[in-house]
Amino acid sequence: MTKHILINNKIENFNERIIVGPDKSISIRSILLASQAVGTSKISNLLESEDVINTLKAIKLLGINYKKYNKVYHIEGFGLNGFNIKKNITINAGNSGTLARLILGMLVKSKTKVRLIGDKSLSKRDFSRVIKPLKLFGVNIKSKNNCLPIEITGTNFLRPITYNENIGSAQVKSCIILSSLNTPGTTIINSKKSRNHTELMLKSFKYPIKIQKGKKFDKISVEGLRQFKAFKYNVPGDISSAAFFIVLTLLSRKSKMIIKNVNINPSRMGILTILNKMGAQIKIKNNYVYNGEKVGDIHVKSVKNLSSINCPSNLNSSAIDEFLIIFLVSAKAKGISKFRDLGEMNKKESKRLDLGIKFLKLIGIKVERNKDNIKIYGKPNLFLKDNFEMKNFLKDHRIFFLSCITALTLGGKWKIHDKDAINTSFPNFIKILKRIGAKIN
Repeated sequence: MTKHILINNKIENFNERIIVGPDKSISIRSILLASQAVGTSKISNLLESEDVINTLKAIKLLGINYKKYNKVYHIEGFGLNGFNIKKNITINAGNSGTLARLILGMLVKSKTKVRLIGDKSLSKRDFSRVIKPLKLFGVNIKSKNNCLPIEITGTNFLRPITYNENIGSAQVKSCIILSSLNTPGTTIINSKKSRNHTELMLKSFKYPIKIQKGKKFDKISVEGLRQFKAFKYNVPGDISSAAFFIVLTLLSRKSKMIIKNVNINPSRMGILTILNKMGAQIKIKNNYVYNGEKVGDIHVKSVKNLSSINCPSNLNSSAIDEFLIIFLVSAKAKGISKFRDLGEMNKKESKRLDLGIKFLKLIGIKVERNKDNIKIYGKPNLFLKDNFEMKNFLKDHRIFFLSCITALTLGGKWKIHDKDAINTSFPNFIKILKRIGAKIN
């Protein structure tokens, strides 16, 4: 089976309406919370990617049954700590840091030891950021070098904690929130701003969670041991998936696109703020609120003249998954774009900051780096003619997407390996590209 694609031509102008894949973050969270609810939850438009399928497999191992009827997933929950865990189970999180870190928070009361593993990429990622708070709850958790594999055994003597989350990691925050559901008393998290899907979902399910918003930090208070009922949830489109089509349109000639029903949660909107500061004219229409989440249609059109940006670091957490594609826009912008404090990019599926800089240099862009700060020297007339081959990027789906958008907007002849990387988050990516006119072999 062919594991690579070939792109030899830029995409021609287009005027399209598309629907991107469902939101991965919300898909994973909706499954995990359904497994803790009382009754049968019904989730429609669930993303059927590898990360999400691994989440379904995980709850199955924990004794939670699910079935799919007419494209709707029915998940039968038995309430908090309602797992029926057999001895010696191993949960494979695959490539998903979200699944791995969040599910640890749901195992804090497990009487049976559970082993958590992942793929080569995930096994290199830092888990000390969740191991530390879990130990404060009283959980028995073991790991070599703070990486996978991890063995966790819960306790009946959980204690509420007060924790300062200074990284701006939604995964850490969510792990603590999920741990606190099974813990008596009130757990308090002083959390640096990050995506807030877990809090919004629990709030929409009438769970007693309180959020006091500050300028840089939110104070989150969670009362433990309160059951919540099964729910219905229709997962909106993923802004991280939409980002690649937004940039495809921006950098193409005389093109327009409407991306329908996208999650436009303010904690995920950094990319739109950044691109509009650079001269894009991206608009959101038909917006509404669903289960606490904002949803709308994104309207974008080509822009001839893009400007560089001195990117405020307070936008980092709301654009952390999109910086690779933002770097591509900076490569075509007039002037020098500056980004600071991007170390968290190297804690993702691959060392994305390192690879992003390497990618920019590959296409002829000057980049200066000082620790986690970079300057990108834009070339508004950048046009590629050479042959390029992309491989050995740890099968990071976002590097694959970036390579495709670069080939389709800047030219050159591209051989892009690890086609299966798209299955992690956006299985229909290539199919949509072809539908709007991309020539991909």
